[in-house]
Amino acid sequence: MSTLAFIGRRLLLLIPVLFGLSLLTFTISRIVPGDPVMLAAGPQASREEIRMIAEEFGLDRPLPVQYVTYIRGLFRGNWGRSLLSRRPVAEDLAIYFPATLELVIVALGLAIGLGIPLGVASAVSQGRWPDTLSRLFALTGVSLPRFFLALLLQLALAMQIGLLPIGGRFPTILAPPARITGMLILDSLLQGEWTALAVAFRHLLLPAFALSLSPLATLTRMMRAGMLDALGQDYVRTARAFGVPERVIFFKYVLKNAVLSTVTLIGLYFGFLLSGSVLVEAVFDWPGIGLYAVNSVVTLDFMPIMGVTLVIGLVFVISNLVTDLLYGVVDPRIRLAEG
Repeated sequence: MSTLAFIGRRLLLLIPVLFGLSLLTFTISRIVPGDPVMLAAGPQASREEIRMIAEEFGLDRPLPVQYVTYIRGLFRGNWGRSLLSRRPVAEDLAIYFPATLELVIVALGLAIGLGIPLGVASAVSQGRWPDTLSRLFALTGVSLPRFFLALLLQLALAMQIGLLPIGGRFPTILAPPARITGMLILDSLLQGEWTALAVAFRHLLLPAFALSLSPLATLTRMMRAGMLDALGQDYVRTARAFGVPERVIFFKYVLKNAVLSTVTLIGLYFGFLLSGSVLVEAVFDWPGIGLYAVNSVVTLDFMPIMGVTLVIGLVFVISNLVTDLLYGVVDPRIRLAEG
């Protein structure tokens, strides 16, 4: 199967995946106890006002009719409207999604930039103190909940030392860079706003590190295991017997083979971090889709919840597709096969 055919087939699979995801989310959101219309109308609303709101948003119709109406709207680019803000969900997602995407990209960059070197160093120094420290750090990182780490970072670095901001994305007293992509760091770079870049980076550092710790620890462990496995292979011993320099063996053979499993993990973690940013965003008051989803869940605002779920599902599937393609690039022996 050619690469284009493989991509086309995987993209076609998006349809049943997103359909099933929307049906599941719709069903769960409707069986949750509570009346979203009454919450949106307020405690002093009359029955007539509640009825008008229900009619306005189509919530007085049977559930199958509501779902069919929602799916039809999706095909027309209509993601519904929020009960509370009365804004289109698509507009809200366009505002909040870049903030989460920026947070996830920086967090994953930290995990890759620190996790792979730590795993390599741990494997090279197997049995010595750097290996012991690396393994202890990896175990701690996997075990420590993200929200608890976020609170510790706030207490230590923001409240006690005052080194970094305690939360938020950009100070309200300063003017952010003009919106191009919605990602403040990238927008600051594109416009040469160096002060805004420094301010945005300082606000991003704590939530990004809190979000990155779990994948960082996992990548360290995976890279160490892959390195040790590759170093024990026959081709490494054969290369050494033929006098191949250790530097060539390490970078051309060992490191390349050890990174294969890590590539797959990186792709999976991109989707996991996107969906797992909820608690970190809530702790740091980061205005992304995670915080947007939390506020919507509290008020039983169905349409934003479904919109966030579909966006995360879409990005998760696409990231897995990109991972499969990169896996074939890293190891040319791998061919995209049918099934």
